[in-house]
Amino acid sequence: MLASLATSRAYFRTREDIESSRSYIDELYSPDAQKCLEAIICLKNSVIGSNRQKGSVIAQGVVPRLLQLLGDTSGTIGDRIRLESAVTLGSLAKGTDQHVLALIDLGVVPLLLQVLISSPTPDIVADSKIKVLDLLHEACLRCLRTVFQHTAAPVHSIYQDPALVPRLLSLASRSVTCQVCVATILTTACKTTEEQNALSKGGAVETLAMQLDSPLSDVQLPALACLANMCYQNHMVSAMVASASTSNTVHGRLVPVALGQLMGREKSSLIQLEAARCIAYMHRAGALPSTDPRVVYRTLPCLVRLCHRDRPPRERVAAAETLAYLTEVDTDLQRLASISNHLIPTLAELLRPHPQLYVQDATLTQDMRQAAFRAFASLGANDEDIRKRIIETESLMEQVVSGLQDPGGSRVRLAAVRCLHSLSRSVQQLRTTFQDHAVWRPLMQLLHGADKGLEGRGEGEGDLLTVASSTLCNLLLEFSPSKEPILESGGVELLCSLTKRPESALRLNGIWALMNVAFQAEQRVKSQILSCLGTDQIFPDGDRARDHIMANDDVLKKLMDYMIHSNVKLQVAAIFCVCNLVWREEPGAAQRQAHLRELGIYRILQQLRHTKDTQLFEKYER
Repeated sequence: MLASLATSRAYFRTREDIESSRSYIDELYSPDAQKCLEAIICLKNSVIGSNRQKGSVIAQGVVPRLLQLLGDTSGTIGDRIRLESAVTLGSLAKGTDQHVLALIDLGVVPLLLQVLISSPTPDIVADSKIKVLDLLHEACLRCLRTVFQHTAAPVHSIYQDPALVPRLLSLASRSVTCQVCVATILTTACKTTEEQNALSKGGAVETLAMQLDSPLSDVQLPALACLANMCYQNHMVSAMVASASTSNTVHGRLVPVALGQLMGREKSSLIQLEAARCIAYMHRAGALPSTDPRVVYRTLPCLVRLCHRDRPPRERVAAAETLAYLTEVDTDLQRLASISNHLIPTLAELLRPHPQLYVQDATLTQDMRQAAFRAFASLGANDEDIRKRIIETESLMEQVVSGLQDPGGSRVRLAAVRCLHSLSRSVQQLRTTFQDHAVWRPLMQLLHGADKGLEGRGEGEGDLLTVASSTLCNLLLEFSPSKEPILESGGVELLCSLTKRPESALRLNGIWALMNVAFQAEQRVKSQILSCLGTDQIFPDGDRARDHIMANDDVLKKLMDYMIHSNVKLQVAAIFCVCNLVWREEPGAAQRQAHLRELGIYRILQQLRHTKDTQLFEKYER
């Protein structure tokens, strides 16, 4: 009965809401501009802070009317009505995901962009009074910023008109709010190389660089985030950012100099983190060398510091991820990071988050583990001493084994297997630690699903299988104690199945692993490989191979170059190739001989008759 009463009350409240809002909703369609304005203001006030009211208004079909009023440029309604319409739409966009999706489906993004590009920009008056048009621009930008935070937002829309990006950037100078909104909008719309290049072409680098000189962190932060997104894996844009200045005056600083100063301890940790991301991405894109002082003495220590336990978990995750990317390929940076501020035990703490945190936010816990595994993978990529220190960290190998079996999706498993792959380059650890923890067992479990296809698997499963099979190659080296138990657990059959996969990386890893298995193996193992793989997989299709070579004159000309090379071994190998191509007993030999004669190979063979090298002359005589 109580439940029934509660339902009834909720029903009556909803009806009351609808009845009370009906009066001013009707006035939205009034030809009287003043009544229409008052109705919009009432509507705006009713939805602020109430998701229930937002949903009710959207359900009653009010949004199309608001869009109509906002887009009206006939002059029959005042700019104040357009302004209040934009503000109300912005409030509705701050509701639930369903509310934002409804706005997107009704076409709010194209209209907002149209208003921004078509509305005139008034001069700023001397008394600093902000006119209604400026407020309209701000309201549209705020609404667009909110909508663009949704994953389904059509962020690519800002590139459909080449004039849109320059227009947005020109609006950034109107106010602090415009600066923040424009930079945030561009950040969410910068994910691909094409988008990075479009932003740089539209003048984003110069505008964002100038925002770094702002005294307000709220202005600096989105500018840094956008610059970081623009620099990621893009050499051209990174080079532009590296040479850009924060001002056109003599007091301007180069952006890398400004970024280095923004990583100072007196700055907020978010500012430090975004500045470090910018430098890290510029370095990896080739715009700054690994020896640059901003990389060595600013970015790396800053990221290590932000990984510490006294920082919020989300910041620690972002810092560890960025540090992993910064140090991924440079041995000197890996060595420097590994001895900085107790980094290795600090990262290990991310693998063991507090149990209460797991209950409160399981996704954050997974992010922490993923970031730590990625950082360890980068640190241990090249240096044996670093790998040894990582492996000797308390309970770390248990965490790696646990990560390989993480039930929360492929993200943690992929990071764990990358970490294991990095550590498996250690000969000493292959002989000891890896065997002690039987890391091959969960690795085999990952790979046993490889021959079932990738359909229905989560994102990243393809990379997971590739890295796992590459790691297995290392575990199958002749001195690895893991080799025998892997073979006893169906390793040969598993590897043979990889060689038949459509993914070239999996086929290659399967072949490499079988080569390691066959090296100095007993006859029974070699026979098992031959039986499982099949001769059709082992021996090449000679006819197809010959036709492919003969159809490519570039390959044949390269073969001619090797026939007259200074290295006798290369000459011998090239002549072997020619012999196989012109072998008389093979079909089509006469045509191949004629084509090779036209290219001049017969003339080169005639010259080789006078060679003094016995081995080369012997091959020629054949």
